[in-house]
Amino acid sequence: MKLVLKNSDNPITKKLNIHRRDVPCLDAAWHYHPEIELLYISQSNGIRFVGDSVEPFYPGDLVLVGSYLPHLWRNDPSYYKEGSVQKVKTIVTKFTKDFLGNDLFKVPEFAEINNLLEEAKFGICFGENAGERLHSDIIKLPELPPIEQQLKLLNILYELSKVKEKKILSSSDMRQSTTESSERIDTVLKYISDNYASNISLDDIANVACMTTNSFCRFFKKTTNKSFTQFLNEIRIRNASRLLIQDNSPVSEVCYIVGFNSITNFNKQFKQIMGVTPKGFREAI
Repeated sequence: MKLVLKNSDNPITKKLNIHRRDVPCLDAAWHYHPEIELLYISQSNGIRFVGDSVEPFYPGDLVLVGSYLPHLWRNDPSYYKEGSVQKVKTIVTKFTKDFLGNDLFKVPEFAEINNLLEEAKFGICFGENAGERLHSDIIKLPELPPIEQQLKLLNILYELSKVKEKKILSSSDMRQSTTESSERIDTVLKYISDNYASNISLDDIANVACMTTNSFCRFFKKTTNKSFTQFLNEIRIRNASRLLIQDNSPVSEVCYIVGFNSITNFNKQFKQIMGVTPKGFREAI
């Protein structure tokens, strides 16, 4: 498994590709592609990886991913179990920056959209209100005639360019132009995602990557912009935040469910990553 350069589902000459996905679980490959992607999740939850960003996602998740920016939406492990009845519903819109013609967004009247597409190189997550407001327009996109798709997408991008409650995801420009030094990252991310609640040692994960621990540490830092320990803690804390929202389990129980063996360390890591204690996070919901 490796970091994958994906081609559009439609012929290479098509500059706009919109499709609805109704599947048991999301594609589990860490990948990138030359098109810009607007991904809307209407039903599903799990962990989202965009560049060096690691966050939970829920129904209503609306994210704009720039060209060549590695990303992965991975469901909770329960989605991948045989016999699972959980479903994923998404609208995936891939487009090139010139889908309406060369240099259109360089015209002053389209400056706001051009700025939005420039910011997309880091990935942008839009607030819950934006997803709710644009839900109807996005859901209808796959059924529209091609010319209406183009005009509707232009309007959606304009509306998104005005959204105030948006979040830039990746802290650095991680756009890819080659798979060099990234052959193992898909296997590693999948293993972490499936086993974060277990005691994963550095030796364990280095063995998964078929590397020495020193080589793995350099490789992982270069690929994700984070140390393995930092990345693993983020996966655990992001899953903990999801459980604190969805479940009434005591904080101490959530601590052990996501893989921490010390409530003190759990509270420390949660405060460091989320900016608030687990108790404070739950009370603020």
